[in-house]
Amino acid sequence: MEWFQSTIENPLQNFCGNFAGEAGLKVFIIRDMNTIDWKPIVPLIESHQRILVSSHVRPDADAIGSALGLACLLKHLGKTVRIVNPSAPPANLFWIDPEQMVETFGGSVNGASLAETDLHIIVDTSAWQQLGELGKWMRTTTIPRIVIDHHVSSDDLGAMEFKDTRSEATGSLIFRLCEFMNVPLTQVAATALYAAIATDTGWFRFPATNAQTMQIAGSLMERGADPTDIYRHLYEQSTLARLHLCGRVLGRAQLDADGLLASTVVKWSDFVELGAVPADTEDLVNECLRIAGTRAAYIGVEQMNSQIKFSFRSRGGLNVASIAEKFGGGGHKQAAGATLPGPLDLAHARVHAAMLEGLKALPDPASSTIPAS
Repeated sequence: MEWFQSTIENPLQNFCGNFAGEAGLKVFIIRDMNTIDWKPIVPLIESHQRILVSSHVRPDADAIGSALGLACLLKHLGKTVRIVNPSAPPANLFWIDPEQMVETFGGSVNGASLAETDLHIIVDTSAWQQLGELGKWMRTTTIPRIVIDHHVSSDDLGAMEFKDTRSEATGSLIFRLCEFMNVPLTQVAATALYAAIATDTGWFRFPATNAQTMQIAGSLMERGADPTDIYRHLYEQSTLARLHLCGRVLGRAQLDADGLLASTVVKWSDFVELGAVPADTEDLVNECLRIAGTRAAYIGVEQMNSQIKFSFRSRGGLNVASIAEKFGGGGHKQAAGATLPGPLDLAHARVHAAMLEGLKALPDPASSTIPAS
């Protein structure tokens, strides 16, 4: 079964004409079996030359890897490509971009310097909030947009959207697009896409992982991706400060709802006292789900600006994306996030109440068929 929705009869006709920002053309093209009808994207790419690729704030490996993989495709087609994100990548992902293509919006990288771009492609997000100041500038332009994403939560970005919310990673979608357009991947691009898929699947252990995921991973290895080297760069570069931070934060972990909910928080003072950085909290929420019997977990991380970034996880049953959306965030049913205003105690209490309410509505675990992630 295919679902196709368009605001005009022919989504390709006059795409560049009468494009009016977020009120403009919008297309969803989604098929079963984790496939997307890529045919409409080809003439859009072919008819534009100076392309801006962007992703979300606090970009992870799926965001950066997908952008780099897409840049490989575009450069192969002779396009001029810039990758500009609303915030800088964490230090542990610098290695994924040996050519230093990824730029950060701000300073000299501003709307004026990007005004000559004629097509914007946004990967791994469909939310304005996730595009930060870069998104604010995009909304002032009439430059056509494309979105390639796998997240459930979505805003109207005024874009032609290529989404598969059941896909395990945006990196997988970029791989399929390269295959569809018969574009060869460089070793750098293959490595970036492998990192994208491996991290968003929890190193191939999350439920969205399937046989096709492993086939794509194998194809990327054939193109030069080295899983051992990628894992070492991603997970074996911790600082002593990070280990101390993990110990302190996990020491605060608590169980509620008869052991179904695990949670913890990170105070800004923890970073200051231990010499750690916010990126050191990446994946810490998953440690809370290691506790036997838990069905959901969350972590609240206080930021320098006193906002609190929450990450949510679920083994199944509880849709944490719907909880994140209550606070202006979003994501997937089993992995989502949101940012709330401080103070930490108040934000924590609001999130905690929402999580307890969500768990209370679930069926008894003894009668549930929820998979154990």
